[in-house]
Amino acid sequence: MSDNVLSGTRNVAIVGPYLSGKTTLLESLLFVTGAITRKGKVTDRNTVGDGTPEARDRQMSVEVNAASTEYGGVRFTFLDCPGSIEFVQETLNALMGVDAVVVVCEPVSDRVLTLAPLFKFLDDWQIPHLVFINKMDRADVDFNEVLQALKKVSSRPLVAHQYPIGSGEKLVGFIDLVTEQAYHYHPGAPADPVPLPESLKEQEKATRYEMLETLANFDDHLLEELLEELEPPQEEVLQDLKMELGADQIVPVFIGIADQDFGVRPLLQALLRESPEPEVTAAHRGLDSSNTTPLAQVLKTYYTPQGGKLSLVRVWQGSLTDGMVLNGVRVGGIYRMMGQQQQSLTSASAGEIVALGRMEGIKTGDILTAGDTSAGAKLPTIEKPNSVFALAIAAEKRSDEVKLTGALTKLLEEDPSLAWEQHGDTHEIILWGQGDIHLQVAMDRLNRKYNLPMSAHPPQVPYKETIRKTATAVHGRYKRQTGGHGQFGDVYLDIKPLSRGEGFNFDEKIVGGVVPRQYIPAVENGVREYLTHGPLGFPVVDVAVTLTNGSYHTVDSSEQAFKQAARIAMQEGLLRCEPTLLEPILNVTISVPTDFTSKVLRLVSGRRGQILGYDGKADWTGWDEVVAYIPQAEMHDLIVELRSLTMGVGFFKWEYDHLQEVPEKLVERVLTTTGHNQK
Repeated sequence: MSDNVLSGTRNVAIVGPYLSGKTTLLESLLFVTGAITRKGKVTDRNTVGDGTPEARDRQMSVEVNAASTEYGGVRFTFLDCPGSIEFVQETLNALMGVDAVVVVCEPVSDRVLTLAPLFKFLDDWQIPHLVFINKMDRADVDFNEVLQALKKVSSRPLVAHQYPIGSGEKLVGFIDLVTEQAYHYHPGAPADPVPLPESLKEQEKATRYEMLETLANFDDHLLEELLEELEPPQEEVLQDLKMELGADQIVPVFIGIADQDFGVRPLLQALLRESPEPEVTAAHRGLDSSNTTPLAQVLKTYYTPQGGKLSLVRVWQGSLTDGMVLNGVRVGGIYRMMGQQQQSLTSASAGEIVALGRMEGIKTGDILTAGDTSAGAKLPTIEKPNSVFALAIAAEKRSDEVKLTGALTKLLEEDPSLAWEQHGDTHEIILWGQGDIHLQVAMDRLNRKYNLPMSAHPPQVPYKETIRKTATAVHGRYKRQTGGHGQFGDVYLDIKPLSRGEGFNFDEKIVGGVVPRQYIPAVENGVREYLTHGPLGFPVVDVAVTLTNGSYHTVDSSEQAFKQAARIAMQEGLLRCEPTLLEPILNVTISVPTDFTSKVLRLVSGRRGQILGYDGKADWTGWDEVVAYIPQAEMHDLIVELRSLTMGVGFFKWEYDHLQEVPEKLVERVLTTTGHNQK
């Protein structure tokens, strides 16, 4: 079908948990609409989605993949989103630009809980969504049980759009609850209409009436018809489904087996009939799609081996043309995406999702306009998530270190949920992300795209040390005679501990000029330099040092000599002050479903955590928040264990809180494992 006969567009995200079959569903959608002539398989590494080496190596989506097709006179652009929680930021960014969402899940009631955070996000942002229960060929499927489980994790009412027809343990078809027409599936062809099975008439009637009752909660006319026991016209039911789906008031539920294309055509028909048009979505965002002023939003950034930088954008208003200037950057090409392939376009209109070439300096989430950028201020963007997992990374070749900063900058443009820092105490380059797989993918990209092979290990804990006792009149003398002028500096220091968090304080009480004024700053510098590496091998904090006495030589004294004298005094004095090791303590807020709260309390206690309290999580039905102090040394793989305990849905945020003494029984182990020994 050519562009000039298309009557509209729809942008649909495909989301769901890992292994639910999203990429397989995309492949089926493209196949039944004729966009591809042969279906690929994830296991064969030849699907339109998951086209990058990082995705194919792991047989999982690690970034958003866009693909367009045509059906019923409408151009559909599907965004296949990662299912792993470690790549959820990719999904959330993409959801800001779509008209509807297909939530794919497996028919396993015990795993439906994994959808709770996704449903919460969709409802908070009022994004229309429907559910496609995939893999209905599983032997242990109980449709009604799965439907009830789904209802428990959604704040919006779910309505079954179809009812399954089984033969033994095999799914053979479905009943359309709008038309009450039964269908049987056939491989490679649309389902055929068949008579409604007598054995299912009672269940079908009950499920259909439940659907109509739910729709009637939002339509007084339909409610009157039900009260008067009148059969509502099919067109009225379809109109209600469209209106209430578009307003995110209901969540229709469909079934199928994407691997066999079963249920995919009815899903497409529902998206065609019932999902909101782009103009409706724009109005929901407070925009007027008839406004001709160009306005677009970046949903995803790619750095491709062939085409360089590509910015996947949703066009909200006006038209974009090749060569036009947006946010001061000239558009270097407009493309329609089909996985890793691109089709060149001369322009893109409001409602479309396309890729723009060579938009240097433009980041994911940016609002693009041809004029005043404040025009896009209304468009929402997704906040960067809290980093929960870190690795210290280093280029395997020292000569590559100069390229690393530039490569990391590009990496963060592609994936805003990454972050990096050069730690001030440990001097390590630390890469932060959402989990181990997330960071392994990032390092694979550094290697493949930028020829930067990396090594990685858990980051060092930035331990500190302090003192417990006071030492007075600590003597430090530096004297050296080497022919000509010598070196002479002589000081007495008082050293005492400060309260936790006070840092460092230097004072002097010199009387009679025993240490000339010009040398006192050198004494302080010597003290500060020594405190960067104390007796236990770590920076020293919460210490007060006072210069009380000393002596000098009119010829041989110098700033360097007094600096060395101060270091000598500190080296001796701190050993007398009973040095002790400090570790950073983080304030951690863990969010989990209530059923897992007791497990999380044990998890925190097992990591030397101090539980400060727990309570219901605001605006999250059936969830708790646990607040605790946890040593940073116990945090490295906390997210891994937390997800393991909570079916992948638990999450936390953290912030540095204070320093605390390391328990005596652990000090020796810390000093041994870090390679520090008492001087």
